[in-house]
Amino acid sequence: MQYIEIFTNIILIISLGWYLITNLQWYNYKLDRVILKHHKQQWHIIYFLSPIALFYLLEFEYFLVYFYLLYLTSFILWNRNLSKSLVLTSRVKRFLGILLFTIFIIDGLCFLTPSCSYGVFIPLFLTFGITTALEKIFFLSFKHKAKQRIKAIRDLKIIAITASYGKTSIKNYLYQVLNKNFNTYMTPRSVNTIGGLCKDVNDDLPLDTQIYIAEAGARQKGDIEEITNFLEPQYTIIGSVGEQHIEYFKTLDNIIHTKMEILKSPRLEHGFVHDSVPIKEYETITKFPHNLHIVRSDLQGIWFDIEINSVVEHFHAPILGSFNAINLTAVILTSHKLGLSIDEIKIALDTIKPVEHRLHLSKAGGKLILDDSFNGNLEGMLEAIKISSTHEKRKVIVTPGLVESTIEANTQLAKMIDKVFDLVIITGTLNKKVLEENILSTTIIILKDKSDMENTLLENTHIDDLILFANDAPSFI
Repeated sequence: MQYIEIFTNIILIISLGWYLITNLQWYNYKLDRVILKHHKQQWHIIYFLSPIALFYLLEFEYFLVYFYLLYLTSFILWNRNLSKSLVLTSRVKRFLGILLFTIFIIDGLCFLTPSCSYGVFIPLFLTFGITTALEKIFFLSFKHKAKQRIKAIRDLKIIAITASYGKTSIKNYLYQVLNKNFNTYMTPRSVNTIGGLCKDVNDDLPLDTQIYIAEAGARQKGDIEEITNFLEPQYTIIGSVGEQHIEYFKTLDNIIHTKMEILKSPRLEHGFVHDSVPIKEYETITKFPHNLHIVRSDLQGIWFDIEINSVVEHFHAPILGSFNAINLTAVILTSHKLGLSIDEIKIALDTIKPVEHRLHLSKAGGKLILDDSFNGNLEGMLEAIKISSTHEKRKVIVTPGLVESTIEANTQLAKMIDKVFDLVIITGTLNKKVLEENILSTTIIILKDKSDMENTLLENTHIDDLILFANDAPSFI
C-alpha cells in the first residue's frame, strides 16, 4: 500500500505543478496575476485547490477513487482541449525537473521514516521558491549579455514602439518600408516584454542589422521604462492610447503615463506621439495624425492624404481599415526622418502586405473570410464591422467580445454587431452576458468549447457568406 501511496503522491504533485506552471506561463510568470487576474477562477478550484483539500480530508482509499477516476481524467481532457497549451521552454523544463527532484527527495525520506506523512505543499513551495530565485539570476546574466550584443553592433539604430493597440501593425508596416533601403530586423510576432526582447537580441538579432524595430508592452507602471533603459532607442513611436488593459492600470491616466516612459530613452533623437497622448509638440517630438485626411477606405484598401513640410502628399496602401492610415502616418513620418524620400515611401506602401490575422481578407469554400483575430481593441473591431457592412450578402461574426476592457466598450460593440450581422457566434463566456443583453435582433450561438468551431461554422454558414473573426481570446480567457 505504501508504494501506491508514493506513486499517487508523485502523480498528484506533478499534476498540480503542471497546472501551476501552465498558468504562470500564460500570465508572464506573475503569481499575483494568476491568483487575482485569472479569467477562469473556477479552474483554480477544480484543478488545484480541490485535489489538495481532498488529499488531506479523505481516507486514502476514497481519495484514490476520486483522483484516478475523476480528477486525473478531467485534468488530462482539460489540458488536451486548451487552445494555448504549455510550451516546454527551458524555464518550464527547469521547473518540472526541480519539482521531480524535490518530490523524490521528500518521498524518499518519508519512505525511510515510517512516521512521515506524504505532503503536497512542501515540494510545490520549494520548487516555486528555488526556480524563482534561479530565474532572477539567469535573467540578470541574460539581460547583460543582450545589452552587450546591442552595443557590439556598430551604428545600430533602434526604433521602439508602444501603444494600447496597433503597435504590432506599425512595427510590421515600418519594417516593410525601411527594409527596402536598410538591413532591418524586427521582433517576431508580438514579442514585447523585457524577457522576450532579451531572448530575441541574444538569439536572433543579426550582427549586420542597421535598424532594429522593437515593441514595448506593459501590464504595470515601470514595464516600458525597463525596456527603454535596456534598448535606449534613438527613435520612439507612441501609437493610439486607450483603455486597453484598463483592469491592470485602473485609470487611463496611468496607461498614458506608462506609455510615455518610452520617451525617457537617454539616446532619444526623435519621438512620434499620437494625439491621444497629452504632450506638446516640440523640437524632438512630432504629434500625429492631426494632418491626416482619409479619402477612401473599402475592401480594396485605403487612400489618404498627409501634409508633410507644408505639402499635401497622397498615399495608397492595399490594406484594410481606415485606422491603418493612422498607423501608416507614424510609419511615413518615421521613415522620412530616417532619410527615405516621399516617393520611396509611396512606392513601398503600394506593395505593402497586411499583417497576418489583422483585417486579412481571403476566400475559402466559396466564403469570404475577414481574419481580424489578433485585433482586440474597440476602434479596430468597429472598423472591421464597418468594412463587413459593405458586403451585400449574409454576414457572420465570430468573437469573444473585448477582453481586458470595460462593460461600456462591450456594450457599444454589441450594438454595432446587432446592426450589421445575421449571425453572431460568441466564443467563451467572459462577455456572454453583456453581448446577449445588447444583441437583440440577430441570431446568437454560444460556443463554449472552441474545438467545436469547425463543425459550428460548417453547419451554420453558407457559400457567399462573409465571416469576420473578430478577436481571438485563448481558452483560459
